[in-house]
Amino acid sequence: MRIAVVNNFFPPRPGGSSHLAAALAARYAAAGHEVLVLTAEYKGAPAEEERDGYRVVRLPAMPMPQLGLAIDFDMAFAIARPGNLRRVSRLLDQFAPDVIHQHGQFFDLSWLSGWYARRRRIPVLLSIHTRLESPDPKYAALFRTLDRFLVKPIIRRFRPRYVIMDELAATYCEQRYGATENDFEYIPVAVEPTRFDQPATVDVRERHGVGDQPLIVSLGHVIPLRDRMALVEALPTVLGKHPDTKVMIIGRVYYDAFAKRAAELGVADAIITTGAVPPAEVPSYFAAADVVAHDLQGGGFGTASLEAMAAGRATIGTVTETNFPAVRLHNWENFVLARPNDPTDLAAAIIRLLDDPQEREWIAKQQRDLVYSHFTLDVVTRQHLAAFERMTGSHR
Repeated sequence: MRIAVVNNFFPPRPGGSSHLAAALAARYAAAGHEVLVLTAEYKGAPAEEERDGYRVVRLPAMPMPQLGLAIDFDMAFAIARPGNLRRVSRLLDQFAPDVIHQHGQFFDLSWLSGWYARRRRIPVLLSIHTRLESPDPKYAALFRTLDRFLVKPIIRRFRPRYVIMDELAATYCEQRYGATENDFEYIPVAVEPTRFDQPATVDVRERHGVGDQPLIVSLGHVIPLRDRMALVEALPTVLGKHPDTKVMIIGRVYYDAFAKRAAELGVADAIITTGAVPPAEVPSYFAAADVVAHDLQGGGFGTASLEAMAAGRATIGTVTETNFPAVRLHNWENFVLARPNDPTDLAAAIIRLLDDPQEREWIAKQQRDLVYSHFTLDVVTRQHLAAFERMTGSHR
């Protein structure tokens, strides 16, 4: 097949959807398919390159202005540059894709390629990586409005099939976009666990002066949907039992409410913020962790958390045991579950893990085995390619 992969986010830009798009593109190419990636330009990355057996074209784009708001994010819009609609059409006409795999329903390259697909009657698979939701009522209302009056009318015109990574995404697509189960491909998010098999390349504890203190690692940009507030509010209880504990928050801070709350609670000295780190150093940061706690608001269980499990670190989530289609989670057997936005429950889980290193090692092994069974790129790539076969066969 000829597979066009479309994502405004693509390496070297960091982020889960960025790296998953690149990894899947490489796997598609390795399986013998022709692959073209269309993405937005990013910080000096070449306008065009060949990598891992496929072609990448970065289109001119306009960065989202940083206004000091809680919803500021590192995004770029290709639709703001004149001529990009024609460029997308020309590139896709030259490539003649059998199927288009879009990442991100509210990215403008998804819209541009969707308009193209509708005119050419090409099937589209759309991966929903981020739900337009916010715990802030005014932003939640704004996002619902954007979904209703902008995103939904656009994507319904090219009628994609939806990659549903968890039960929250299924509910979201049903409620926001009017999709049904017949429109879904149940495929979980994927990670590459072998990248965590190598020895650490950086002594993270020495770099940040942690020594042998208990360390909780929390990886990912700080945004309202991953605000770390529950973690900060759990800290007084955790420090009461393990007073030397440190929390290391890794990623850009777009929303700093956690820092203000830490100052109010008198626990700011226990928190280390590193900013973004190179992807190559992520395995070293996980290797340094005793516990990982990242997705704590009931908003899903993302790539960073699965990578922590793949790295063999006890990882706490706030989803349900039925979160992943066809994959059953069991609390304190192959997973560690806490209630969303519940500092008391989170503190109890952290303390239990820190109290008992043997149980912590055992649960970490069960979580790692779970990743190898269901969430590897090999497994997920096969599921995507099977979906493409069904879609192109039906289309023909």
